[in-house]
Amino acid sequence: MGRDYYDVLALTQSARHDDVQRSYRTLSLKYHPDKNQSRDAVEKFRDISEAYDVLSDSKKRAVYDQFGEEGLKNGVPTAEPGGFTGVYTFHGDPQRTFKEFFGSENPFNELFTDGDSVMSSGAGAKFGGIMGRARPKQDPPVEKELWLSLDEVYSGCTKKLKISRRVLNDDGHTSSVKNKILSITVKPGWEEGTRILFPKEGDQEPNNIPADIVFVVKDKPHPHFKRTGCDLHYTAQVTLVQALTGCIIEIGTLDDRVISIPINEIVRPGFQKVVIGEGMPNAKNAEMRGNLVLHFDIVFPATLTPQQKQTIKQVLG
Repeated sequence: MGRDYYDVLALTQSARHDDVQRSYRTLSLKYHPDKNQSRDAVEKFRDISEAYDVLSDSKKRAVYDQFGEEGLKNGVPTAEPGGFTGVYTFHGDPQRTFKEFFGSENPFNELFTDGDSVMSSGAGAKFGGIMGRARPKQDPPVEKELWLSLDEVYSGCTKKLKISRRVLNDDGHTSSVKNKILSITVKPGWEEGTRILFPKEGDQEPNNIPADIVFVVKDKPHPHFKRTGCDLHYTAQVTLVQALTGCIIEIGTLDDRVISIPINEIVRPGFQKVVIGEGMPNAKNAEMRGNLVLHFDIVFPATLTPQQKQTIKQVLG
């Protein structure tokens, strides 16, 4: 599965671009070799730099979110016939990343920290850019939510999405609003938070690079299932008699099968039944699949007759 760059930067997959910058700023100052020369700190500083190098770049991050470190570093096929993404290799110089972010050969001459906050005497250091040369800038990625049902994620599908954006007219100065259809091929097993990148599909402006558009996967509520990672969770209602004596639970799966699950154990509060391999596909490893986890809601009788109470005492007492 490879390394978890989000964990390295103490982030979740839903982190925004500003969150990535903020986390790198704090952690890189904390573990910089000029302040902490232990072996663990040096290795941590390098890991932080590589994680930032990937997650701060919308193109690298989109590949990583969908295919993991292995796909990022080995390359994956693209939608174009014979196309293949480039192979990513970290340049190996965490000091270079640090200098490019803070815009200084020695940011500690200009920066001092107060807890997790960072104070700066120059705007270039604050925003991680090198001041000076005027060049077209690109706005931060525009994030949009892509709501998918568990059925769509289980089997995969194609989504057609219409966006409206400003496009420069032929004079290069004025613009008009035009619609465009973007196509997303949903891969089976995509987790919530997966990011799909469309480079430079944002508004066009003079002397400005259009922003990338990033769709972030969100789960639509399902009437029966919830998922955690690749596992599916299902709550079955059983009577008290079934809970004590056993039963068979029939469940309609997301691919339109019906599976019968025998419950031979006593269903007590907190009891779970795990069915191996009946969860969601793993988007990063086609040979793996999550599990189906059954939870139980025991329905107790509203009333009991004196004779029923006596019988239960005789049986269970």
